[in-house]
Parts: sequence; C-alpha cells; structure tokens
Amino acid sequence: MRLSWGRYGSAGLGIIDRDEAAGAAGDPYEGGRSMGEKVVSEAFDLADRLRHRDKLKQCLQALERLLAEKRFDRPRNLMGLEIELNLAGPDGMPSMVNAEVLERIASQDFQTELGQFNLEVNIVPHRLSGRVLDQLAEELRAGLSYADRRAMEVGSGIVMIGSLPTLTSDHLVRGNLSTADRYTLLNEQVLAARGEEFTIDIAGVERLTCTARSIAPEAACTSVQLHLQVTPGRFAAVWNAAQAVAAAQIAVGANSPFLFGRELWRESRPPLFVQSTDTRPPELQHQGVRPRTWFGERWISSAQELFEENLRYFPPLLPISHDEDPLRVLDGGGVPGLHELTLHNGTIYRWNRPVYGIADGVPHLRVENRVLPAGPTVTDVMANTAFYYGLVRALAEESRPVWTRLPFAVAAENFDEACRHGIDARLRWPRPGRGGPPVPVDAVRLVLDELLPLAAAGLDAWGVEPADRDHCLGVIEQRCRRRVNGASWQAATYHRALEAGMDRQQALAATTRRYCELMRTGEPVHAWPDGP
Repeated sequence: MRLSWGRYGSAGLGIIDRDEAAGAAGDPYEGGRSMGEKVVSEAFDLADRLRHRDKLKQCLQALERLLAEKRFDRPRNLMGLEIELNLAGPDGMPSMVNAEVLERIASQDFQTELGQFNLEVNIVPHRLSGRVLDQLAEELRAGLSYADRRAMEVGSGIVMIGSLPTLTSDHLVRGNLSTADRYTLLNEQVLAARGEEFTIDIAGVERLTCTARSIAPEAACTSVQLHLQVTPGRFAAVWNAAQAVAAAQIAVGANSPFLFGRELWRESRPPLFVQSTDTRPPELQHQGVRPRTWFGERWISSAQELFEENLRYFPPLLPISHDEDPLRVLDGGGVPGLHELTLHNGTIYRWNRPVYGIADGVPHLRVENRVLPAGPTVTDVMANTAFYYGLVRALAEESRPVWTRLPFAVAAENFDEACRHGIDARLRWPRPGRGGPPVPVDAVRLVLDELLPLAAAGLDAWGVEPADRDHCLGVIEQRCRRRVNGASWQAATYHRALEAGMDRQQALAATTRRYCELMRTGEPVHAWPDGP
C-alpha cells in the first residue's frame, strides 16, 4: 500500500512548504498554483496584513479545538524523508541547470529548490518497522542514480553534500535563484522586512565576511529532513527529545566545512542559515529580537505552544489569506486546512519544526527534523536516519526524560559546539543514574557509551529488522571510532591538496571532484581512502 501525507513538503528550500503554501486542503500538489504563486505580482497593503493577522488567530483557535476534540490521526508509525541536492559539473563547479535536469527526470519525486544548482528528492512516507531502512536505501539509490544519469545529459551530476565547496558569493546572486514565483515573492518580502542587504560574518578556522542583496546565499545549505508523525499526546516528548539530540546528530553527521571558499565551522550551514534569512536589521538584533532561524528557548509541553510562539514573536512575511473560514469548517464537522497558520510556520526556520497536515481528510501532526546536512552517501544518510529515529523513540519514552536533567540553554550551547567542532566536539550531558549538573564529555564517547545503545533500543521498539539496525548503527560507531565524518574527510583532503602545491580554488575543486567520485561508490565516508 502506498502511504501518503498528501505529498508532504518540508520547507526544505528554506522558505515555503509546498503543502504549507497550497491553496487547498487534501493533496497540496493538486489544484494548480500555491497561494504564494497566485499573488506574486500583487503588493500587500494594510488591509491584507490586518486580515491575515485575524485569520492567523482564527487558525490558532481552530487548532486548539481540534486538539481538545481529539480529532487527530491515530498512531501509524509513519516516517518520511527528503534530501536537498546540489548539481556540479565534472570540474566540481556548480551547475545552474536544475530546470533542464528536472525536465529530463520528469518525476514528481524531484522538485526545484532555491538555487538553480539545487534539487530536492522526496521519498513517500513509510511505516517505521521491519525492513524500512533497507527499503528506503534502495529507493534512494535507484532514484538518485537515475537523476544523476539524467543530469549527466546536460554536463552535470548530483552531489549529496551539506555545502558545495566550490560555491562562491558570485554564484549566490538573485539571478541564480530558481525561476519560480514563490522564490521571487519570498525574496522580495524578506528584503522588505530587513530593509537592507544581508551581512554574512562567520568566524571559524578562517573568517568569512561578505554581503548579499538577496536570500540566494541560503541556497548553499542543503539538508536532510526527517519527518515523524506523532499523536498530540506524544508530540512534546518527541520534540524535546529531538532538540536534546540535535548536537549529537551534528557531531557525527557534520558535512559542511567550507563556505564561499573559506574553511569555517565543521557544520557551517546553521550560522549561514541564520544570517541569510535574518529579517532583523542590526538595531533589532541588539534589542534581542528573535531571529527567524533559531534553536528555540525552552522545552515544551504541547505542540500548540510552538504555533503560539510563531504568532507571538514573528510577523508574517507573506500575508496571503485563504477564503476558508477555519472555525466555520469546524462547526460544520469538517477539517480546516489552517492555511495561514501553516504558511506562517513555513517561514520560521526551527531546527525541529512542528508540522500540521491533512491526509485522507484526517489531520495529523509531525515533527520535522531539519538538523542534518545532505550526504555523503545513501549509506551515511540511512545511518543518520536510524540514529535519529531510534534515539528519539528511546529518549521520548524514558521515565526520567533527559530534558528534565538538561537545561535548555545547555542543549542550545551543545548544538553550537557541535556545529563548530563536529566529530571533535565536547558536549555537556547528564550523567547516567546520577544527579547534579550536566558534565562535559567527548561527543564520540557520549555516542559510543550511551546514545548508540539507546538508539538500538529505540529501533527495537519500532520493530526495525535487527540486521538493518546493526548495519546502520554500525556506520555511526565506526565514524566515532575513526573520528571521521564528511566534514573531517573534506578538510583533510583539502589540506593535503594545499600541501601538494595547489592554490585555494584548485584544492577546493579537487576536494569536490574526489568527494563526487567516492560518493558514487556508495561506500560510507568512514571507509573512504585519503581520510584524516
């Protein structure tokens, strides 16, 4: 049976979910253009913004009623996966040809992304049990291999990587945004809200400072998004668990050490994402106004709290109002699309995001994990996937949850530390079976000694095939034992190229070409030759 969430989207392009922007409940890919595409040529006036604010309040009231009336879907253990991709030529340089590649792929599973060198692949939802990890791996390999062959017809190829090392600020300009109305619309509204060009300033191994006059730099961030459908009663525990383990995900999965020709953090996507979507001018930043890309600031007790925060803290970027009256739909026994609420949610970039959706006329909630970078291989992606789903299940069901022993501020600091240092990060974590404050521990020791056994137990609770469990978690174990992930491999390869006499641009291109060659072998990154 082919499962469906109504062909979910995830705002993976960094802006609007396709289902969040759609004008009709049910299947968001049917019925023509999204709300954003319909009004791209129109200006928003005061009446639009006032009406939209009222509609947002109505949507929130409708969500409260849906929760109170227990209208949400029963547990079905559904998970979903999306991967953002890059396009690069044989020389390792980015290829601005996504329209031509998509025309040749001719599959709804592949969609445009923000930059013309980006694509996204969507895997339909699966039940999280049995041979699901092996099934997903086969589907991904087949789909990506097919897409890669089609891309080669126009002198390009698919690259699964967090940030393409050969991208420069010259590539990331408005003219290289994908040619879809929704990208133009969001770019205009973000710039209008900010009122000035964006400043990118990231200090890591080296320092990058530059400015941008569009949201195009965000296209450098390509990620994996993991969806998990949960009941309202379990949502808070799953979201809190996902927040707690985000640092560990990054530590073992970092794959973005380069940005615009500079070696920065081991996972440079998060700081770039924050700065390239920041609608706050410096004065508002200094006042402590929250950025639209953020880790959060507290543990939660319900999904509703996150949607309430969205309305409380963030003005709508796209005040596009739908004709639906959500409260009237509820009064009539129907299920409202909550279009304004979901559209607004799609322009607030939490690393773990709540998602409201409808499938087969029944509403549901999902936690969307947006932490991981893409790549390096399908095997690595599936290892990261297994680690996340197993760990979240185990931690969400603990009798004394980790978030009752880990201050939220420490979880946020751990995330920052993991992004900076990757596999070499030191995180603070509660000591098993003991009281007291969290203590510093090497990320690899934390994963090996505590988190991998928990992930294995969680996968067992899902009913995942033991052989698949052991294969995937074994990849994480070997990364930790060898202290190798995509970021450390890229950095080591780049520095060897410099030592061999190449200049910076040549070394980055050589690293990218070698990465692509090994990526296509399918061997996990810890087994790649020429590692650190």
